[in-house]
Amino acid sequence: MDGFSKYLAQRLFQFFLVLFLGISLTFLITKLSPVDPVEQSVSLMTSFGATDPRAVELMREALAELYGLQGSLFEQYINFWSRIIVGDFGPSLSSFPTPVMSLIMAALPWTVGLLLQALIISWCLGNLLGALAGYYRSNMLLKLSGALVMALHPVPAYIIGLVLLLLFGFIWPILPISGGAQMNLPPSFSFDYIRSLILHGTLPALTLVLGGIGSWFISMRSLASNIVTDDHVVYAELAGVSSGKIFSQYVARNALLPQLTGLALSLGGVFGGAVITEFVYNYPGVGRLLIQGIYRGDYSLVLGVTTISIVAVAVAVLIIDLLYPLIDPRVRLG
Repeated sequence: MDGFSKYLAQRLFQFFLVLFLGISLTFLITKLSPVDPVEQSVSLMTSFGATDPRAVELMREALAELYGLQGSLFEQYINFWSRIIVGDFGPSLSSFPTPVMSLIMAALPWTVGLLLQALIISWCLGNLLGALAGYYRSNMLLKLSGALVMALHPVPAYIIGLVLLLLFGFIWPILPISGGAQMNLPPSFSFDYIRSLILHGTLPALTLVLGGIGSWFISMRSLASNIVTDDHVVYAELAGVSSGKIFSQYVARNALLPQLTGLALSLGGVFGGAVITEFVYNYPGVGRLLIQGIYRGDYSLVLGVTTISIVAVAVAVLIIDLLYPLIDPRVRLG
C-alpha cells in the first residue's frame, strides 16, 4: 500500500469512527434529558378538554412509535440508527406534525452559506496578515493590524455580535439586524433578493470573521517567524532571491500546511460560534433551530440538528484532509 492509500484508509476510518461515537453520544445525552416527548405531546393534545383514557393510551403508543421510543434502551438505539440511515428523525414536537428533517433542510442552506463565507474570509485574511507580519516584522502597519486583531481574539462571538448589532442597527442603522432576507421578497435569483441576502448576512458573517481571524493571525505569524530563520530562507536571501518570491514560495507556502490542518480542527468551534451568532441576529439557520428546540424541549429536533451537524462537520473535515496531499507531496509519496 502506497503512502496516499494508507493516508486515505486512515482518514476514512477516522471519519466513520467520529460519526459512530459522536452520534451515539448524542443519543445517550438526549436520553438523559428530563423531557419526555411522548408525555409532553399527550399533555399538549389533552389540555383543551377531557379525553377518553383509551384514546389517550392509543395516542401515547402512536407517539412512542413516531419518536422511536418503544422497547428497551438498546432497542431504541438500534431503531435510532435504522432511522438515521434513511434520514428519519420523526416529527418535531414544537412544530407537530412537521418532520424534523424538513425543518433542518429548510435551515441548513442558511448555515452552510454563512459558515462558508465567514470561514473562508477569516482563514484567508488571518493567514495572509499573519504571514506578512511574520516576514515583514518591522512594518508598522502590520504591527497595528496585528494588535487590533489580537485585541478581538479573546472576545466571545456573542459580545462582538451585540456590539455590531448596537453599532449598525441603532447608532448607525445602515444594516438589517434580524432575519435572513427581506420578508416581502420571495426567494429568487433577482437582484433585489440577492442584495437582501447579502445585507442580512453581513453582520452575522462579520461577527464570525472578527471572532475567528485572531487565531489564524497569531498561529500564522508564529509559524512564519520561525520559518524566516531557517537555513533555506537565509540562503535564498543571500543568493539575491526577491523578497516577494521568498515570502510566497519559501515562507507562506511552508507555513500554510499546519494551518490547513488547523482549519479542519476548527470547524466544530466555528459551528458553535455560528449557533450563538444566528440566535443573536435571529438568522434562520440550524443554530437558531437548535436553540429553539432546546428551549421548547423538542427532543426530536435537538437530536436531528445535533446529528446532522456532526455529519456535516465530519464530512467537511474529511474533505479538507483529502485536499491536504495536494499541498504537501510528502503525503502522496508516503
